[in-house]
Parts: sequence; structure tokens; C-alpha cells
Amino acid sequence: MVNKTAAKQLIEENISSNKVMVFSKSWCPYCKRAKDVIAGLYAQYATMELDQRDDEDTMQDVLLEMTGGRSVPRVFINGKFVGGCDETLKLHAKGMLIKLIQA
Repeated sequence: MVNKTAAKQLIEENISSNKVMVFSKSWCPYCKRAKDVIAGLYAQYATMELDQRDDEDTMQDVLLEMTGGRSVPRVFINGKFVGGCDETLKLHAKGMLIKLIQA
């Protein structure tokens, strides 16, 4: 079990070392949609499947503190939280998602 400090450090390391970082659950249809949209832009992204971790609840608690939400997906681009599935799809529909990724 990872404590909150270690969990936050791991989350922050993943966000800072990946242009696009998606915190996800492998079974979640909203996560799949967000990842499919990003992949459809031929953008490289990293993902952390929280349901495959022993510290899933701790990680989600830290994401809640960082983003105001515990639900997945939690999508970060260039170190900034852009939202979940709905926000990611809205950015894509406006042509803004690719611009954020390319920035």
C-alpha cells in the first residue's frame, strides 16, 4: 500500500514525464472513449490503469485532491489537467485537443 505522499509523487512524475497522461481503469467505457480519441489523433500517450494497482483508492484520493474529481479518466496534457471523458471529447469536437497536444 502506497501512502498519499508517495502516490502524489508517482502521479506527478507520470504527468511531468508524459506529454499526454491518462489515469484510467481498464474496464471503463469512458476511459476507452477518451483514449480512443487521443489515439485517433496519432498522439502518443501514457496510461496508468488504476484498477490494476493495489493502491487504486489512494491514487484516486490524490487525483481528487489534485483535480477536484475522483472519477476516471483523468486526462493531463502538457502537465495540465484538461478533464475527463466529456471534456476531452468536447475539446476534440472544437479542434482544440490536437492543438493542446501539439503545443
